[in-house]
Amino acid sequence: DELNIPFILGRNQQEVSWRHDQSRITRSYVHVPGRCIIDGIEMLRQAQYHFESFALDNVAEELLGRKKLLSGGFSHKDYNHEIEYLFDHDKPALAAYNLEDCVLVLDIFEKTELMDFAIQRSSLTGLLLDRMGGSVASFENLYLPLLHRSGYVAPNYGEGYSDIKSPGGFVMDSRPGLYDSILVLDFKSLYPSIMRTFKIDPMGLIEGLKKIECGIEGFNGGYFDREKHCLPDLITMLGEQRDQAKKEKNHHLAQAIKIIMSSFYGVLGSDGCRFFDIRLSSSITQRSHEIIQRSAQWIQTQGYEVIYGDTDSVFVWLKEKKNQQQADKIGKRLSVDLNRWWKQTIQQEHQLDSQLEIEYETHYQRFFMPSIRGAETGSKKRYAGTVHSISKNNEGVAVEKIETVFKGLEAVRSDWTPFARQFQKELFQRIFSEQKFQQWMKDEIAELMQGKKDSLLIYRKRLRQPLSEYQRNIPPHAKAAAALELWRKQQGLPALYQDRGGWIQYLMTTSGPQPLEVYKSSLGGLKGGLQIDYQHYFEKQIAPVCDGLLALYDTSFAEICGQQMSLF
Repeated sequence: DELNIPFILGRNQQEVSWRHDQSRITRSYVHVPGRCIIDGIEMLRQAQYHFESFALDNVAEELLGRKKLLSGGFSHKDYNHEIEYLFDHDKPALAAYNLEDCVLVLDIFEKTELMDFAIQRSSLTGLLLDRMGGSVASFENLYLPLLHRSGYVAPNYGEGYSDIKSPGGFVMDSRPGLYDSILVLDFKSLYPSIMRTFKIDPMGLIEGLKKIECGIEGFNGGYFDREKHCLPDLITMLGEQRDQAKKEKNHHLAQAIKIIMSSFYGVLGSDGCRFFDIRLSSSITQRSHEIIQRSAQWIQTQGYEVIYGDTDSVFVWLKEKKNQQQADKIGKRLSVDLNRWWKQTIQQEHQLDSQLEIEYETHYQRFFMPSIRGAETGSKKRYAGTVHSISKNNEGVAVEKIETVFKGLEAVRSDWTPFARQFQKELFQRIFSEQKFQQWMKDEIAELMQGKKDSLLIYRKRLRQPLSEYQRNIPPHAKAAAALELWRKQQGLPALYQDRGGWIQYLMTTSGPQPLEVYKSSLGGLKGGLQIDYQHYFEKQIAPVCDGLLALYDTSFAEICGQQMSLF
C-alpha cells in the first residue's frame, strides 16, 4: 500500500483485500478472490501432528532433515535482523532465502500429504477447505440431516439442561513406585463405543424421557430410547467407513474420520452446541468412570493389580517380572476375557449388546510412577517406562530395540532446560537398565560447574501477551524480556514485545533472569560478565527431575552430588 503497488494473487488478476481483527490488533486476514489459502501450521495441528515448535525451521528439520538458509546467530551493530542486512547488501542471497522458505513449505505439504488430508476432511465434514476447528459445525453437518429425516427440528442454542456440571474423564489415583512388567490395556474409542452401546443421542434423550420405564438409564436423570436414535447409527457408519478406508490404504480419510468421531463427546459437552445437555455428556463420562473402575475390579479378581487408570486405559501390574512373550500372552488373554465379561454384564444388566472393545496395547518391562512432588500421593498423567520391540535390520536380521517412553515428565516438556531434560532421560535409562548412576551424576555436575554445559541451561519460554500486561507477580521470562527491551533500546534497536508477545531465551544469573543476548554481550566486559547461578539450576532444574526416582533408593540429588558441588 505504501508503494502503491497492486498485490495481485486472485484469479482473473484480482487484488487481495485485508481484514483486520478488531479484538486482536496483531492479527489480520487476507481474502484472495478465487483462491483458497491453507494455513500450514493449523492444518498440521488439525492432522494431529505434534512438534516442540511449529516454526518452519524446526518442522522442516524434523520432517525433511533440512533447515532454513538463515537460522539465527546473526549479529550486527547496525541491523536488527539478517534479512534487513541482506536487503541492503546481498539481494540475491535474500531472494534465495525467501525461495527456499517456499520450497520447504511445499515439501512439508508433500511429505505429510496435507492437501489430501484437507480435502478428505472437507468432504467429510462439509467445512470449507481453509476453515480450522469447527467441531460443532462438523457435527451439525453430519447430524442435522439424520435428525430432520426422523421428523425432528433441532433446538435453539442454550435450551439444553445445564443445571449441573459434567465431570471429565476418569483418572484413577496412582500407586507410585518402580515396577517390573506393567501392561497397558486400552479401550478402543471408548466414548464413541459408550454412545453406541448405551444409545446416547440428543433425539434418543427426548424419546427416552417420554417412556422412562423401558428406556436406557443414563446419568443425572437422562434416559435414552432403545430404538429411536441417530448418533449411534452415525458412529457405526463412520466406523465402517474408517475400516474400509484403512483397507484401501486411504489413511487421510481414516484420519479425518477418527478426528471427527473423537470430537463428538466434546461437541455434546460444549455450551456452544445447540444439542448441549448435561444429561448427554455426563451419561458418557460417568459411564466411562464406571467402566474403568469395574474393569480394574475384575482384573484384580484375576490375581493382578491395577496401579493406575486414565480415561480409557488401565495399567496392570503382573506382580512378578515377565519376559515379552509371557507378558504378551497374559495381555491378550486379559483383553479377550475382559471383553467377554463386559458383553455378558451389559446384556444382563441393561439388555444391550456391548460395543466396548479393550485391547492389549503395551508391555513396560520397567515402569516408574512418580508421586506428587513433596507428597506421598501418586501423580497423574506422568510416568516413564521401557518398551521392548523386535524389528529387522537392513540384512533382515531380527534386532531387539529398547525404547524409554516418557509421558508428562520434565524430559518431554519444552519449558524445562535442555540440560534438565537430558539429565532425566539418561538417569532413567541407567536405572531402568540397572546400570550404576552415582558416579555418572557426579561427573555431569562437575562438567556443569566447569561451564561445559552452559549452552544447555538456556530457558526458552513464550510471552503470551504484550510485555506491558505483566504487572503483578511478574514471571522470570517476562523479567528477562523487560531486560532485553531495555538493552535493545540502548543499542538503538526497536522493541520486540511492546504490542505482542513472543519467544524469549534467557539464563538465570546471580543478577536474576537475563536474556541470552544480554548475557553474551556481557562476556566481553571488563568485569568478566554476568555469572550463571548454578545453585538455581541445582535446586529448580536438576534435583526436581531426579529426586522422585532417587527416593526409591533412599537417596537424593543433594546427598549424591552435595560434596561435588561444594568443591567449586
